[in-house]
Amino acid sequence: MESSQKFLFLGHLMVLLFVGLFLSTLCQEDSDEAITAVYIVTLKQAPSAHSYAQELKRLNNKHHFNNQHGNSSRLTIFQKPRNASRSHPSPGSYISRVHDSILRKTLRGEKYLKLYSYHYLINGFSVLVTPQQVYYKLSRRREVANIVLDFSVRTATTHTPQFLGLPQGAWVQEGGYGTAGEGIVIGFIDTGIDPTHLSFADDATERSYPVPSHFSGICEVTRDFPSGSCNRKLIGARHFAASAITRGIFNSSEDYASPFDGDGHGTHTASVAAGNHGVPVVVAEHSFGNASGMAPRSHIAVYKALYKSFGGFAADVVAAIDQAAQDGVDIISLSITPNRRPPGIATFFNPIDMALLSAVKAGIFVVQAAGNTGPSPKSMSSFSPWIFTVGAASHDRVYSNSIYLGNDVVIPGAGLAPGTDKDYTLISALHALNNGTTVADDMYVAECQESSNFDKDLVQGKLLICSYSIRFVLGLSTIKQALQTAKNLSAVGVVFYMDPFVIGFQLNPTPLRMPGIIIPSPDDSKVLLQYYNSSLERDELTKKIIRFGAVACISGGLKANFSNSAPKVMYYSARGPDPEDTFLDDADIMKPNVVAPGNFIWAAWSSLGTDSVEFQGESFAMMSGTSMAAPHVAGLAALIKQKFPTFSPSAIASALSTTTYLYDKSGGPIMAQRTYAKPDENQSPATPFDMGSGFVNATASLDPGLIFDSGYDDYMSFLCGINGSQPVVLNYTSQNCWTYNYTITGADLNLPSITIAKLNQSRTVQRTVINIAGKDEYYSVGWSTPYGVSIKVSPTHFSIASGEKQVLNVFFNATMNSTVASFGRIGLFGHKGHVVNIPLSVIVKML
Repeated sequence: MESSQKFLFLGHLMVLLFVGLFLSTLCQEDSDEAITAVYIVTLKQAPSAHSYAQELKRLNNKHHFNNQHGNSSRLTIFQKPRNASRSHPSPGSYISRVHDSILRKTLRGEKYLKLYSYHYLINGFSVLVTPQQVYYKLSRRREVANIVLDFSVRTATTHTPQFLGLPQGAWVQEGGYGTAGEGIVIGFIDTGIDPTHLSFADDATERSYPVPSHFSGICEVTRDFPSGSCNRKLIGARHFAASAITRGIFNSSEDYASPFDGDGHGTHTASVAAGNHGVPVVVAEHSFGNASGMAPRSHIAVYKALYKSFGGFAADVVAAIDQAAQDGVDIISLSITPNRRPPGIATFFNPIDMALLSAVKAGIFVVQAAGNTGPSPKSMSSFSPWIFTVGAASHDRVYSNSIYLGNDVVIPGAGLAPGTDKDYTLISALHALNNGTTVADDMYVAECQESSNFDKDLVQGKLLICSYSIRFVLGLSTIKQALQTAKNLSAVGVVFYMDPFVIGFQLNPTPLRMPGIIIPSPDDSKVLLQYYNSSLERDELTKKIIRFGAVACISGGLKANFSNSAPKVMYYSARGPDPEDTFLDDADIMKPNVVAPGNFIWAAWSSLGTDSVEFQGESFAMMSGTSMAAPHVAGLAALIKQKFPTFSPSAIASALSTTTYLYDKSGGPIMAQRTYAKPDENQSPATPFDMGSGFVNATASLDPGLIFDSGYDDYMSFLCGINGSQPVVLNYTSQNCWTYNYTITGADLNLPSITIAKLNQSRTVQRTVINIAGKDEYYSVGWSTPYGVSIKVSPTHFSIASGEKQVLNVFFNATMNSTVASFGRIGLFGHKGHVVNIPLSVIVKML
């Protein structure tokens, strides 16, 4: 291991030096050919993972395997053996030499730089070349199938285990938190990790913690990520930045040319999924309980491909995905989304999604954040049916504080802060300036960023009122600096009012080391300022303030409150319907698949993380986004994989989807926020385009009863059914559509949901379920009908033996012309307690 680490470190140094020399040479060119870009090139020959899949299929036909319950001697379609062969030497070096040979022959004597060879999931490479080299030479090679211009991507918990019922439910089924997720490796494509964090230590218990034998990844060693950074918990770590380096935007001191997380996002997501159990959360010297990941005994492998200063690029992300699959991860978690909708005939045809299709073929469950572009329709950023897409919902724990004004008005606010013990006098920063400071000198003086601007004698012992402007949102001013100003002036605490120009900004709870509150509403801020100004006493002649009459006390914001209105779909969570192409045509695929906790999530934070300036230097941070929701599901998927080690990715997806919650804690329907501004005042019951199948149910997903399964051939038949897709499919997969005897639409995929984008009079859709419960069961079928449609499900009752299949026929008939999406559900109710939930959506109805 030591020699491999040193070799890898030296290799990265050589690449950095060579890239620098290469770029400096190009900069000296004056011709049009000096304009270079990174292109992802795929070849017609199949990648090595496809060769493995063919071998697996051969073995499946030749040998007999016992299933989970021992009642069948044949490997079922949704049960595949763990891919132990991935830990063996791969043909990567040979394929890499083939790529080098093609480039040498094609661009003989010309300048170019190969960044990566992809060989496991897709057969191809990324290369820095000119457009002329691409279109006049590379594209004409008979070996080349497809060329895509590189594109950019971006990044899209103490209480959530309790809210999801893990301690009394799913963890109990796995033997307790000490074994939950054991033997499962989760690969994170993100901003890296802080290996020093207690959430990733491997000595949390005395129990042995062996590295799974099917994992073959290594740990990069750099100055920022020294030898010993990995352990039996964090078992693999690499970084990928070649595409970013070629663009000249990589700052090694800020972005770290190593797996180390200089942002914080990657450390946060890794700990949400698989952080150790019982790690104390202390922020701003306040205690907020103990943290745990969803699968605290799982192993972590990190593939850093995103960076704070610029995000990331597809060429680096594909390299990370390819390496993760080759290393033998069981689950890939991507809290990242493309910056734009992929061009071409369908959103599904892009290098990232197609690499993930091969990962699914290799047996890897892939979960991706839906994106933070909601609440508008068709804002989805994760498109493909083989990817499990997760939206963000709230959970029931909230932190809130209030300020009680002297006129008996109470204003709610935000801030993880202690309260005051009594009423204190309020003073505005604008009225506490020293004699040498005016607003004309510093138009931002009300933001309290510089203590030398103020008169300490005026502020001492009072509550200082400061402005929260757009500069705080942009990071130009900070809460931390305002608190330091207040401390230097001996203020009792700080009250931030929202600048009226900051419209619709949703404020996260922010740690404050002294009594304080941030009033997020501009309207409430006006109420505060009106009371304050009306309480001032001024000299009648000079108009100078002679007395500050306004008083207030602040209630503490450190104690959590619990709401019965949770979960609710957050306004920022991306929504369906799933856009099929750049023309925003609707796909017959339901997205998101589910929603999970994504709002106000406590989790580990990098010691040098700078993504959120208010948590800089802290070991934990509270973050919100679909980025936080996706790793919740990755961790829950690890629990399913642990219980059912031979489940295929679609079987895991089915277990998560069919067992969801449809109601909040109060028993009412799950609500969805509809607007960015004042979201809680603009909400309505969530539809499947808001929440997919519903809110994840961790415990029920470990006993789903029935499973819907789809495989690689099904996805290929779906892709081949897209009009004009045959050459694109051939380019990406090296497979001809004519080898498939039939093609299908998205509605025909055996998914645990049904979406019909255009219902022309009538249509029949089939679904096949498999009983994996280990016992025979009798099911009755019920349904609710989408508006403007009549449906009938056949059979309405059936008995199904363990391991057996049942085909369901669902007949749709349009009863009116309509272009408004409508929704329904099918429920399968087993007499032994299993309930299977199948959401329905029909968009366009034509008689």
